[in-house]
Amino acid sequence: MTADTRTSNRGRKIKAVLAGGVVLGVGAAVTLAAWTDQEWAEGIFGAGDFNIEGSTDGATWTDHASEGGAAELGFDLDAASNLSPGDTVAAPFILRTDAATTYAATVSLDSVTAEGPNAANLTYGIVQVDSAASCTEDATGTEIVPSGTALSAAPTAATFDLAEAPSGTAGAPTTLCFVVSAGNDLVEGGAATAHWGFVAESVEAA
Repeated sequence: MTADTRTSNRGRKIKAVLAGGVVLGVGAAVTLAAWTDQEWAEGIFGAGDFNIEGSTDGATWTDHASEGGAAELGFDLDAASNLSPGDTVAAPFILRTDAATTYAATVSLDSVTAEGPNAANLTYGIVQVDSAASCTEDATGTEIVPSGTALSAAPTAATFDLAEAPSGTAGAPTTLCFVVSAGNDLVEGGAATAHWGFVAESVEAA
């Protein structure tokens, strides 16, 4: 092999190495790290409030959440504690949704209990009236429990509605008038104690 031939082969080898270096350089540029970015979404959830409260005079309101803490209805004390056969007495009980409540309500008479010697000798009815002042022995209005229902009887399927509370204020009141009558078999000197329990269920406002 002549000197010129060796020189020519060496030149080709150098060019090949240089060409390989160029290829390697292009490959390094392709493997640069890619950019990334993120987006996040958040949801915040809270439960509404629901509570009803009662009053016997339309002025003072509080919760009466148990039989032991029941509101004492304002029957005329002289008449209610001195009944004779055929006598009738009446007293209002007023319900509403409280200021924090965010739902309307459907209320059901859920429990009626009566104790004492005259529990079986008294009957009652419940009428929805316009106001406490409208609650009298002969009150008329929307019948919730029929007049003449035995005080010792199981509760009837009685329901009524309470309005949703406007923002920051209590809901419109619903006045129930309890009318209690003494039967002909009333036991002289005998007493009776009755409890009425109501249950409210939240309802989405229309």
